[in-house]
Amino acid sequence: MKSLSRILALLLFAQVILAQEVNDGNELLNRPAERTYDIILDSGYLKVGVYENFPPYSYEVDGEPMGIDIELGRRIAEEMGVEFKVHWIIPDENLGDDLRNNVWKGHYLAKQRLADVMLRVPYDKTYAYMQDSTGEYINEQVVLFGPYQQETWQIAYNPEKLDSVETVAVFQYNPIGVEIDTLPDFYLTSAFGGRMRDKVRHYHKVAEAFEALRKGEVSAVMAMRSEIDHELAKPENEGFKAASNGFPGIGKQVWDVGMAIKHTHRQLGYALEAIVDRLVKTGEMNELMAAQNLRYSVPGYYRAFLDEQAIARAEGGVEFGSSTTK
Repeated sequence: MKSLSRILALLLFAQVILAQEVNDGNELLNRPAERTYDIILDSGYLKVGVYENFPPYSYEVDGEPMGIDIELGRRIAEEMGVEFKVHWIIPDENLGDDLRNNVWKGHYLAKQRLADVMLRVPYDKTYAYMQDSTGEYINEQVVLFGPYQQETWQIAYNPEKLDSVETVAVFQYNPIGVEIDTLPDFYLTSAFGGRMRDKVRHYHKVAEAFEALRKGEVSAVMAMRSEIDHELAKPENEGFKAASNGFPGIGKQVWDVGMAIKHTHRQLGYALEAIVDRLVKTGEMNELMAAQNLRYSVPGYYRAFLDEQAIARAEGGVEFGSSTTK
Protein backbone atom coordinates (compact mmCIF):
# COMPACT_ATOMS: atom_id res chain seq x y z
CA MET A 1 0.00 0.00 0.00
CA LYS A 2 2.85 2.38 0.84
CA SER A 3 4.46 1.73 -2.57
CA LEU A 4 1.13 2.30 -4.36
CA SER A 5 0.61 5.58 -2.51
CA ARG A 6 4.13 6.72 -3.45
CA ILE A 7 3.52 5.90 -7.14
CA LEU A 8 0.19 7.75 -7.18
CA ALA A 9 1.80 10.76 -5.50
CA LEU A 10 4.61 10.79 -8.05
CA LEU A 11 2.17 10.55 -10.95
CA LEU A 12 0.14 13.45 -9.59
CA PHE A 13 3.30 15.45 -8.92
CA ALA A 14 4.59 14.77 -12.45
CA GLN A 15 1.37 16.23 -13.90
CA VAL A 16 1.64 19.35 -11.73
CA ILE A 17 5.30 20.09 -12.38
CA LEU A 18 4.93 19.89 -16.15
CA ALA A 19 2.94 23.12 -15.92
CA GLN A 20 5.65 24.74 -13.79
CA GLU A 21 8.89 23.45 -15.27
CA VAL A 22 10.37 23.38 -18.74
CA ASN A 23 10.18 19.97 -20.41
CA ASP A 24 13.38 19.66 -22.46
CA GLY A 25 13.71 15.89 -22.49
CA ASN A 26 13.85 13.66 -25.57
CA GLU A 27 10.24 12.52 -26.06
CA LEU A 28 11.09 10.01 -28.79
CA LEU A 29 13.68 8.17 -26.70
CA ASN A 30 11.97 9.06 -23.40
CA ARG A 31 15.15 10.23 -21.75
CA PRO A 32 16.44 13.51 -20.31
CA ALA A 33 18.32 16.05 -22.37
CA GLU A 34 22.13 15.99 -22.19
CA ARG A 35 22.59 19.53 -20.90
CA THR A 36 26.27 20.36 -20.83
CA TYR A 37 27.61 23.77 -19.74
CA ASP A 38 27.55 25.20 -23.28
CA ILE A 39 24.04 23.87 -23.93
CA ILE A 40 22.81 25.46 -20.71
CA LEU A 41 24.24 28.83 -21.75
CA ASP A 42 22.71 28.52 -25.22
CA SER A 43 19.32 27.50 -23.78
CA GLY A 44 19.24 30.58 -21.55
CA TYR A 45 18.18 28.82 -18.36
CA LEU A 46 19.53 26.71 -15.48
CA LYS A 47 17.39 24.00 -13.84
CA VAL A 48 18.15 23.94 -10.12
CA GLY A 49 16.98 20.91 -8.16
CA VAL A 50 15.63 21.67 -4.68
CA TYR A 51 13.49 19.71 -2.25
CA GLU A 52 9.80 20.58 -2.27
CA ASN A 53 7.98 21.77 0.86
CA PHE A 54 11.20 22.02 2.87
CA PRO A 55 11.28 25.40 4.63
CA PRO A 56 13.42 27.41 5.07
CA TYR A 57 15.46 25.88 2.26
CA SER A 58 12.92 25.53 -0.55
CA TYR A 59 9.14 25.85 -0.52
CA GLU A 60 6.28 27.75 -2.12
CA VAL A 61 4.15 30.65 -0.91
CA ASP A 62 1.10 31.32 -3.11
CA GLY A 63 2.81 29.46 -5.95
CA GLU A 64 6.06 31.44 -5.68
CA PRO A 65 9.28 29.51 -4.92
CA MET A 66 10.86 30.73 -1.68
CA GLY A 67 13.76 29.80 0.60
CA ILE A 68 17.52 30.06 0.92
CA ASP A 69 18.24 27.41 -1.74
CA ILE A 70 15.86 29.18 -4.12
CA GLU A 71 17.71 32.47 -3.57
CA LEU A 72 21.08 30.75 -4.02
CA GLY A 73 19.84 29.13 -7.23
CA ARG A 74 18.68 32.49 -8.52
CA ARG A 75 22.02 34.09 -7.67
CA ILE A 76 23.95 31.33 -9.44
CA ALA A 77 21.76 31.63 -12.55
CA GLU A 78 22.20 35.40 -12.50
CA GLU A 79 25.99 35.04 -12.33
CA MET A 80 25.84 32.68 -15.32
CA GLY A 81 23.69 35.13 -17.26
CA VAL A 82 20.76 32.71 -17.60
CA GLU A 83 17.23 32.37 -16.20
CA PHE A 84 16.55 30.39 -13.03
CA LYS A 85 14.21 27.41 -13.41
CA VAL A 86 13.11 25.41 -10.40
CA HIS A 87 13.19 21.60 -10.45
CA TRP A 88 11.17 20.34 -7.49
CA ILE A 89 12.41 17.15 -5.86
CA ILE A 90 10.20 14.72 -3.97
CA PRO A 91 12.48 13.01 -1.42
CA ASP A 92 12.75 9.26 -1.92
CA GLU A 93 13.96 6.60 0.50
CA ASN A 94 17.56 7.88 0.61
CA LEU A 95 20.00 10.36 -0.92
CA GLY A 96 21.19 7.84 -3.49
CA ASP A 97 17.65 7.55 -4.85
CA ASP A 98 17.30 11.35 -5.00
CA LEU A 99 20.55 11.67 -6.93
CA ARG A 100 19.58 8.93 -9.37
CA ASN A 101 16.06 10.30 -9.94
CA ASN A 102 17.04 13.95 -10.30
CA VAL A 103 20.71 14.24 -11.32
CA TRP A 104 21.95 11.41 -13.52
CA LYS A 105 19.21 9.00 -14.66
CA GLY A 106 15.66 10.16 -14.00
CA HIS A 107 12.73 8.50 -12.25
CA TYR A 108 11.07 5.67 -14.14
CA LEU A 109 7.77 7.58 -14.01
CA ALA A 110 9.36 10.79 -15.32
CA LYS A 111 12.47 9.81 -17.26
CA GLN A 112 12.78 13.13 -19.08
CA ARG A 113 13.07 15.17 -15.85
CA LEU A 114 16.57 15.97 -14.60
CA ALA A 115 18.01 18.97 -12.83
CA ASP A 116 21.18 20.60 -14.14
CA VAL A 117 22.40 20.87 -10.55
CA MET A 118 20.96 19.72 -7.22
CA LEU A 119 21.32 21.74 -4.02
CA ARG A 120 21.14 20.77 -0.32
CA VAL A 121 23.36 17.71 -0.84
CA PRO A 122 25.56 16.67 2.11
CA TYR A 123 29.20 17.29 1.15
CA ASP A 124 30.76 14.13 2.55
CA LYS A 125 33.87 12.52 1.08
CA THR A 126 33.13 9.19 2.76
CA TYR A 127 29.74 9.06 1.09
CA ALA A 128 31.09 10.32 -2.24
CA TYR A 129 33.68 7.52 -2.43
CA MET A 130 31.58 4.76 -0.90
CA GLN A 131 32.13 1.34 -2.51
CA ASP A 132 29.97 -1.73 -2.83
CA SER A 133 31.04 -5.32 -2.05
CA THR A 134 32.80 -5.62 -5.44
CA GLY A 135 34.83 -2.45 -4.97
CA GLU A 136 32.75 -0.37 -7.42
CA TYR A 137 31.99 3.23 -6.45
CA ILE A 138 28.31 3.52 -5.56
CA ASN A 139 28.07 7.20 -6.50
CA GLU A 140 30.30 7.20 -9.58
CA GLN A 141 27.54 8.75 -11.70
CA VAL A 142 27.54 12.01 -9.72
CA VAL A 143 30.01 14.60 -8.47
CA LEU A 144 29.47 16.12 -5.01
CA PHE A 145 31.12 19.53 -4.81
CA GLY A 146 30.79 23.21 -3.87
CA PRO A 147 29.95 23.26 -0.14
CA TYR A 148 28.15 26.52 0.64
CA GLN A 149 26.87 26.14 4.20
CA GLN A 150 27.56 24.27 7.41
CA GLU A 151 24.43 22.93 9.10
CA THR A 152 24.01 21.69 12.66
CA TRP A 153 21.37 20.50 15.12
CA GLN A 154 19.52 22.92 17.36
CA ILE A 155 16.91 22.94 20.11
CA ALA A 156 14.40 25.73 20.73
CA TYR A 157 12.63 25.81 24.08
CA ASN A 158 9.92 27.62 25.98
CA PRO A 159 11.52 29.56 28.87
CA GLU A 160 8.21 29.39 30.72
CA LYS A 161 8.59 25.61 30.81
CA LEU A 162 12.37 25.31 31.16
CA ASP A 163 14.86 27.71 32.74
CA SER A 164 17.52 26.55 30.27
CA VAL A 165 18.68 23.55 28.25
CA GLU A 166 22.25 22.77 29.30
CA THR A 167 21.92 19.11 28.34
CA VAL A 168 19.44 16.94 26.46
CA ALA A 169 19.08 14.91 29.66
CA VAL A 170 16.34 17.34 30.76
CA PHE A 171 14.09 15.64 28.23
CA GLN A 172 13.90 12.57 30.39
CA TYR A 173 11.32 14.61 32.31
CA ASN A 174 10.04 17.21 29.80
CA PRO A 175 8.30 16.55 26.47
CA ILE A 176 10.09 17.54 23.26
CA GLY A 177 8.77 17.66 19.69
CA VAL A 178 10.50 16.30 16.57
CA GLU A 179 9.66 15.69 12.93
CA ILE A 180 8.93 11.99 12.56
CA ASP A 181 11.53 9.71 10.93
CA THR A 182 14.34 12.27 11.18
CA LEU A 183 17.66 11.98 12.98
CA PRO A 184 16.39 13.99 16.01
CA ASP A 185 13.59 11.41 16.27
CA PHE A 186 16.01 8.46 16.22
CA TYR A 187 18.48 10.21 18.51
CA LEU A 188 16.06 11.26 21.24
CA THR A 189 14.29 7.90 21.31
CA SER A 190 17.52 5.90 21.59
CA ALA A 191 20.12 8.07 23.41
CA PHE A 192 20.91 7.38 27.07
CA GLY A 193 19.51 3.88 26.81
CA GLY A 194 16.15 5.17 25.59
CA ARG A 195 15.42 7.11 28.77
CA MET A 196 13.98 10.05 26.78
CA ARG A 197 11.79 7.90 24.53
CA ASP A 198 8.53 8.39 26.44
CA LYS A 199 8.87 12.18 26.31
CA VAL A 200 9.35 12.42 22.53
CA ARG A 201 6.34 13.72 20.58
CA HIS A 202 6.16 13.18 16.82
CA TYR A 203 4.91 15.60 14.15
CA HIS A 204 4.82 15.57 10.37
CA LYS A 205 6.64 18.90 10.06
CA VAL A 206 8.78 21.16 12.23
CA ALA A 207 6.11 23.86 11.95
CA GLU A 208 3.62 21.47 13.55
CA ALA A 209 6.04 20.81 16.40
CA PHE A 210 6.24 24.57 17.00
CA GLU A 211 2.46 24.76 17.01
CA ALA A 212 2.53 22.17 19.79
CA LEU A 213 5.17 24.27 21.56
CA ARG A 214 2.85 27.28 21.45
CA LYS A 215 -0.01 25.17 22.84
CA GLY A 216 2.17 23.96 25.72
CA GLU A 217 2.05 20.33 24.59
CA VAL A 218 5.87 20.19 24.45
CA SER A 219 8.58 22.19 26.19
CA ALA A 220 11.03 22.22 23.27
CA VAL A 221 11.61 21.28 19.62
CA MET A 222 14.72 19.74 18.03
CA ALA A 223 15.53 20.18 14.33
CA MET A 224 18.23 21.55 12.05
CA ARG A 225 19.43 25.01 13.07
CA SER A 226 18.08 26.74 9.97
CA GLU A 227 14.66 25.17 10.55
CA ILE A 228 14.72 26.41 14.14
CA ASP A 229 15.86 29.90 13.06
CA HIS A 230 13.07 30.04 10.48
CA GLU A 231 10.45 29.30 13.13
CA LEU A 232 11.95 31.58 15.79
CA ALA A 233 11.78 34.50 13.32
CA LYS A 234 7.97 34.22 13.21
CA PRO A 235 6.14 36.71 15.49
CA GLU A 236 4.06 33.95 17.08
CA ASN A 237 7.26 32.23 18.28
CA GLU A 238 9.07 35.30 19.63
CA GLY A 239 8.86 34.08 23.24
CA PHE A 240 10.92 30.96 22.56
CA LYS A 241 14.70 30.70 22.77
CA ALA A 242 17.50 28.78 21.03
CA ALA A 243 19.42 26.47 23.37
CA SER A 244 23.20 26.12 23.44
CA ASN A 245 23.54 22.46 24.45
CA GLY A 246 25.51 19.77 22.67
CA PHE A 247 24.30 16.38 21.50
CA PRO A 248 26.54 13.63 22.89
CA GLY A 249 26.56 10.45 20.87
CA ILE A 250 24.69 11.89 17.89
CA GLY A 251 27.46 11.07 15.43
CA LYS A 252 27.71 14.10 13.16
CA GLN A 253 26.73 17.26 15.00
CA VAL A 254 27.77 19.53 12.10
CA TRP A 255 28.03 18.83 8.38
CA ASP A 256 28.67 20.68 5.13
CA VAL A 257 25.94 21.19 2.53
CA GLY A 258 26.83 21.46 -1.15
CA MET A 259 25.76 20.59 -4.69
CA ALA A 260 25.66 17.63 -7.07
CA ILE A 261 25.88 17.29 -10.86
CA LYS A 262 26.10 14.41 -13.33
CA HIS A 263 29.68 13.15 -13.55
CA THR A 264 29.93 13.95 -17.28
CA HIS A 265 29.17 17.65 -16.68
CA ARG A 266 32.41 18.66 -14.99
CA GLN A 267 32.74 21.94 -16.89
CA LEU A 268 29.40 23.01 -15.43
CA GLY A 269 30.65 21.97 -12.00
CA TYR A 270 33.78 24.11 -12.31
CA ALA A 271 31.68 27.15 -13.25
CA LEU A 272 29.21 26.64 -10.39
CA GLU A 273 31.99 25.99 -7.89
CA ALA A 274 33.73 29.26 -8.82
CA ILE A 275 30.50 31.21 -8.30
CA VAL A 276 29.73 29.63 -4.93
CA ASP A 277 33.34 29.97 -3.79
CA ARG A 278 33.15 33.72 -4.37
CA LEU A 279 29.78 33.99 -2.63
CA VAL A 280 31.16 32.22 0.44
CA LYS A 281 34.46 34.10 0.69
CA THR A 282 33.01 37.59 0.14
CA GLY A 283 30.28 37.13 2.73
CA GLU A 284 27.49 37.24 0.16
CA MET A 285 26.33 33.78 1.19
CA ASN A 286 26.04 35.05 4.73
CA GLU A 287 23.98 38.00 3.44
CA LEU A 288 21.62 35.64 1.61
CA MET A 289 21.12 33.69 4.83
CA ALA A 290 20.69 36.82 6.96
CA ALA A 291 18.00 38.09 4.59
CA GLN A 292 16.10 34.91 5.44
CA ASN A 293 16.66 35.44 9.21
CA LEU A 294 19.04 32.47 9.29
CA ARG A 295 22.41 32.17 10.99
CA TYR A 296 25.31 31.24 8.74
CA SER A 297 28.41 29.13 9.36
CA VAL A 298 31.22 28.69 6.86
CA PRO A 299 31.55 25.07 5.67
CA GLY A 300 34.23 22.96 7.34
CA TYR A 301 35.81 22.59 3.89
CA TYR A 302 36.88 26.26 4.01
CA ARG A 303 37.97 26.13 7.63
CA ALA A 304 40.79 23.81 6.59
CA PHE A 305 42.61 26.58 4.66
CA LEU A 306 41.07 30.00 5.39
CA ASP A 307 42.58 32.06 8.21
CA GLU A 308 40.47 33.42 11.07
CA GLN A 309 40.01 36.81 9.45
CA ALA A 310 38.83 35.28 6.18
CA ILE A 311 36.35 33.09 8.05
CA ALA A 312 35.09 36.11 9.99
CA ARG A 313 34.66 37.99 6.69
CA ALA A 314 32.69 35.10 5.20
CA GLU A 315 30.44 35.01 8.26
CA GLY A 316 29.80 38.77 8.20
CA GLY A 317 32.25 39.80 10.92
CA VAL A 318 34.58 41.76 8.60
CA GLU A 319 33.79 43.98 5.62
CA PHE A 320 35.06 42.48 2.38
CA GLY A 321 38.32 44.22 1.47
CA SER A 322 38.84 45.39 5.07
CA SER A 323 41.74 44.28 7.27
CA THR A 324 40.10 45.08 10.60
CA THR A 325 37.43 43.28 12.52
CA LYS A 326 34.21 45.09 13.30
